[in-house]
Amino acid sequence: MDRFLSIEAFVRVAETSSFAEAARQLGVTGSVITNRVQQLEKFVEAPLFHRSTRHVRLSDVGEAFYRECADVVGRVNDLTDQMRGLRATPTGKLRIQVLPGFGLDHFGAPLAEFSRRYPAIQVDIIVNDRVVDPIEEGFDVAFQIFAPISESLIERRLFPVRRLFCAAPSYLQAHGTPSHPRDLLQHNTALYSGYPSRNRWTMTRGDETVEMELPGTIRSNSVHLLRDYAITGAAVVCLPTLVASAALLDGTLVPILPDYDLSHLSFAAVYPETQRQSLKVRALVEFLAEWLGPEPKWDVPLIERGWIR
Repeated sequence: MDRFLSIEAFVRVAETSSFAEAARQLGVTGSVITNRVQQLEKFVEAPLFHRSTRHVRLSDVGEAFYRECADVVGRVNDLTDQMRGLRATPTGKLRIQVLPGFGLDHFGAPLAEFSRRYPAIQVDIIVNDRVVDPIEEGFDVAFQIFAPISESLIERRLFPVRRLFCAAPSYLQAHGTPSHPRDLLQHNTALYSGYPSRNRWTMTRGDETVEMELPGTIRSNSVHLLRDYAITGAAVVCLPTLVASAALLDGTLVPILPDYDLSHLSFAAVYPETQRQSLKVRALVEFLAEWLGPEPKWDVPLIERGWIR
């Protein structure tokens, strides 16, 4: 029995609650994972999992054993990466998830430079706006606007995600321009369905705070679709500036209620504790922090015009 491979298989099954998913992530067959776990159970002389046709969960022995084994696997992976780092640049496959708002409009250029700087890293990118647990789904790092869903995950915030209500000039000519947040209740609105606050909206101006329910005539999980929908003159939309900035600057869209502030979200790198010292994860996160700088380039001209703060 290769003790480390068996421990690694055990840890991956414990984290994913699935023998099949553990096999997929480790690039082996399901029977290999099953055999490795069985060998480990025979070695410790105790069952590590309770198995049924639908569920896999840790036994009491497995719970206690997992904490130590996860630390061992993390340390071995860290040490391996560090030894590689003494001899060469980071290598290996880097599987990431990224939000469409950033991935479709702003990730291409930094990704090209990152790949040039670290040619030995193979990057596998999934673009979607689902809230994921990187451990369960086998991502090395996820870039998202939501807080980590597990205490075993680390969050590194990279930039604020500012939002603005906006509309096409043709819509405002036909329907008028809202002068107060509650005026939005009388307008056609198209809203992103994935904001953490859901239908609850809070806007502030000085000492004034306005809270309201704004369900939206149209809802979508695609901010790009909402931007294009607004450009046709169909509705007022609330968009993150990383998607709306270009249209606002060329006048295709017009900011609405810029004197009122919406709470900022945070675009963050979220990754498992076991990846804290991973050279390839650290290389990507630090590279993006350097590339983006203290203020995202798409926000700077909007800040200069006083549309956002």
